[in-house]
Amino acid sequence: QEQLVESGGGLVQAGGPLRLSCVASRSTLSINAMGWYRQAPGKQRELVAHNNSGGRTNYADSVKGRFTISVDNAKNAVYLQMNSLRPEDTAVYYCYLRRGVHDYWGQGTQVTVSS
Repeated sequence: QEQLVESGGGLVQAGGPLRLSCVASRSTLSINAMGWYRQAPGKQRELVAHNNSGGRTNYADSVKGRFTISVDNAKNAVYLQMNSLRPEDTAVYYCYLRRGVHDYWGQGTQVTVSS
């Protein structure tokens, strides 16, 4: 079983930064992928940023140039640095990890951006 614990969400003014953290209960050295999704009220969950085992990263077009994903295997952690936040970034952000054929999700952390 895998557990993912997120932290770092909160309320921030538009234009400000926020950093999300997610720590896995097991080593991230052998995973297939790790990343972040988000879900705004009334909308479907969408990919924000993704990092695969080869180090390749992908971002949603709406966050390119503003958000940066990074992985620290020594800490079994993935981070999402969010800069120049906009009200439309308001959502619950979920960390996820793919190990083999299994996907695991964190409990979600609320990010609210005020205008």
